[in-house]
Amino acid sequence: MRLSVIGSGYVGTTIAACFADLGHEVVNVDVDQGIVDVINTGTPPIHEDGLPELLEAHAGEDGTGRLRATTDYDAVLETDVTFLCLPTPQNDDGSIDLSVMETGATQLGETLAKTSDWHTVIVKSTVVPGSTEDTITPLLESGSEKIAGEEFGVGMNPEFLREGSAVSDFLNPDKIVLGADDDGAQSDMHQVFEPLISTAETPIIETDTRTAEMIKYANNAFLAAKISLVNDLGNICKEFGIDAYEVMAAIGRDDRIGAQFLRSGVGWGGSCFPKDVAAIRAAARKEGYEPAILEAAVDVNDHQPERLVDLLQKHVNLDGARITVLGLSFKPQTDDIRNSRAIPVIELLRERGAEIIAYDPVAVDPMRERFPALDYTATAADALEDSDGAVIVTDWDEFAALDDAFETMANPLVVDGRRIIERRDGITYEGLTW
Repeated sequence: MRLSVIGSGYVGTTIAACFADLGHEVVNVDVDQGIVDVINTGTPPIHEDGLPELLEAHAGEDGTGRLRATTDYDAVLETDVTFLCLPTPQNDDGSIDLSVMETGATQLGETLAKTSDWHTVIVKSTVVPGSTEDTITPLLESGSEKIAGEEFGVGMNPEFLREGSAVSDFLNPDKIVLGADDDGAQSDMHQVFEPLISTAETPIIETDTRTAEMIKYANNAFLAAKISLVNDLGNICKEFGIDAYEVMAAIGRDDRIGAQFLRSGVGWGGSCFPKDVAAIRAAARKEGYEPAILEAAVDVNDHQPERLVDLLQKHVNLDGARITVLGLSFKPQTDDIRNSRAIPVIELLRERGAEIIAYDPVAVDPMRERFPALDYTATAADALEDSDGAVIVTDWDEFAALDDAFETMANPLVVDGRRIIERRDGITYEGLTW
């Protein structure tokens, strides 16, 4: 099929490249000419495992030509289906901010007014239940002067892509959710995903748009709450001198619980969990319901960075101390620092008078924009040399093998917030949940 993808962030760029790899002809539309130019050279504008190879294969000079990028919305007219992959950040009160989506939907509607052909618009961005029906569809209708369900289709296809493994997640999904309130849109979505449906034993969930919107929030809220519960239990284990990871390995054998997301540590961050949990909490409160468990999940998560710094301060006076922060991205395999746990850890260390030396394999540049005054190094070993203590905030694999580098510390003290290293002789070691 001929597809257009509006937006070239983590989701938009990834699905555009993956759809091209599945054999579709794809045009990626974005307002940023710089990003468009980068994509057209076959280079990704973001750090994502597997994405460089796909863009080089399909968008580069020697590629298949199935993927191109442009700033011209009229490129949509050359396609059959459009995915809206625009940001949905949060307002100050935690509620969803649909302003970018509204602008995109309005412009897309005005573009669709130029054609008499049937076209399906699929919302890929995460939006609270009712947003597609009550906000996005009316804007498409007013801009195009057409009737949804009769002259064009509208669907909702939530994404379940993890940064760092988004390409693999897209090509090997655990489920595909197709939400629509008209048969035309549902049929078009089936055609789009046919290459995955026909080659993988993937559950296909057909539902209405509101339910599809809620499935995404329920998915992320459940995982966030699970992590916070594990962290709460891990904190209790710490007080009793019990290895939390041994406990979690045991309960993970229960198929009602499952083994994933049982790694207690410094907490969850990123672009999805924080804003999605905030948005569904705000939406629930607007309807008169107080989501107590989600409130507690957020409260536990917010206090984990402070717990890590408190453990560090048990061993070293932070005022004037030289402290190494290893890991700046919110998770490994990405340079995304949005809501990274490193941010509150750095803020707490600075409040307590520490001098900070920071290192991350790929996220130094974005963190430097946030904290320009910090001392950043090119290697983990450089960051550790002569430091009075170190904290591990992101579980990059390379942090598991720093034996020689730890020996260069002025005070070999490590507080591990991710259980990435083992206890070592000669090091004063604190696991966040040991």
